[in-house]
Amino acid sequence: MDVLLIGGLWLDGSAWDAVLPALEELGHRPVPLTLPGQGDGRSAATLDEQVAAVVAAVDAADGAPLVVAHSAACTLGWQAVDARPERVAGLVLVDGFPEADGELYAGAFPVVDGVVPFPGWEPFEGPSISDLDAGLRDRIAAAAVTVPEQVARGTVRLSDERRHQVPVTMLCAEAPPEQVREWIAQGAAPEVSRMERIALVPLDSGHWPMFSRPVELAEAVDRADRRS
Repeated sequence: MDVLLIGGLWLDGSAWDAVLPALEELGHRPVPLTLPGQGDGRSAATLDEQVAAVVAAVDAADGAPLVVAHSAACTLGWQAVDARPERVAGLVLVDGFPEADGELYAGAFPVVDGVVPFPGWEPFEGPSISDLDAGLRDRIAAAAVTVPEQVARGTVRLSDERRHQVPVTMLCAEAPPEQVREWIAQGAAPEVSRMERIALVPLDSGHWPMFSRPVELAEAVDRADRRS
């Protein structure tokens, strides 16, 4: 199966390099996506352009692909599902919730000169990075790409109710599924609460498992494919 891989903020397609061999060994064709504005010097790239790039990858896939989206990009994956609910086999959310219609894509980090730069590791101290050693942190930071302002401050648009029928696997890394269910029940993720075919699965890692637990992440994606 084709597996489309979308990294979160500051990550381009190279973030999945360590996951690719494991997915290939499991019989999949991984397709890591580098989107408009990710390292190409296009600071004016927009959220709509990034969504269009993901949808184009769905359309180009051999059969119905599995879409894997990490962190903030869970929203990108969900928007692609909304655009092509009949074409996506399933969605894997890696340690993140998709935003709802009308919300900002990513408004938590400051804009500097038209882009959102990687803020360093201080905002993520704790379970998010507990499994990243100093070498991995340095490597991730060195490869980080800025996020164009019109991506980060773009407005999420969702319109097709059929998206809620697509199988979804949520990989819960920083918090166990029980805690995530509690957050959902409290209203933290309105879109998730409406998903009709969702499984919450624990993943023993921090927030960046593609770097710290690539094989385990690939195996979790493979299991999600078999559930979809």
